[in-house]
Amino acid sequence: MSIHLDSSRTYRSGLVPGPGETAFQAVVEESDLYIVAGADLRREVTDFLTTLRAGLKNYILFHPEFRTSLTPVGVPQDAPEIVLAMARAARQCNVGPMAAVAGAVAQAVADHFQHLSPDILVENGGDLFIHSTRERLVALLAQPVNGARLALRLDQSDFPVALCGTSARIGPSLSFGAADLVTVKARSGALADAAATTLGNLAQSAGHLPKVVARAQELEGVLGIFAQVEGSMAVWGDMELAALEE
Repeated sequence: MSIHLDSSRTYRSGLVPGPGETAFQAVVEESDLYIVAGADLRREVTDFLTTLRAGLKNYILFHPEFRTSLTPVGVPQDAPEIVLAMARAARQCNVGPMAAVAGAVAQAVADHFQHLSPDILVENGGDLFIHSTRERLVALLAQPVNGARLALRLDQSDFPVALCGTSARIGPSLSFGAADLVTVKARSGALADAAATTLGNLAQSAGHLPKVVARAQELEGVLGIFAQVEGSMAVWGDMELAALEE
């Protein structure tokens, strides 16, 4: 099966499913997911993603500030679950709720289909949510031109887990910092995504890395971070790094 690649998704070409796994893509409007699972669930994922997006879009239709605000906004308790998750993460990290959307979508899809595939990885624009029964290595792509040299090693006790990243140099995400990459590890996809945004905004230079780490330590639920700015790195928390072979 060929995976559609655009200019911001070329990193997918190097991803190879493990034994007994298959990879497929599910695209609905702006949501472009790459999924590794024990079976090809493309049709089922596409149907679920369509429904998930419809709930979010309908909420935004009546509450447009949810999409445009760069600061937290209040939401009613009867809002769709994905809206509530995004709003909680945004409030905790003091960012707009859409800063949490990619991670929230990745988790919603992974959680929904975990009963059909105990091993499932959902990648949404570089944001991951993973259920797994075995160890995994997740590459940290801080400088695409040089390829990935480092990875994060995850064992069975780490799952389920979210790994969400932001960059001032890679991809279309809005960042007010200068980070090559900030990656956040958490149990919540929405929290990992929102935290990556707020920490990325703090990373104005290599000299700001201590501030990035200090802020990460204040965010309840953040398990660890990897940050790289101007070639300098900071790592904090439950993060086991591994070198990738050439």
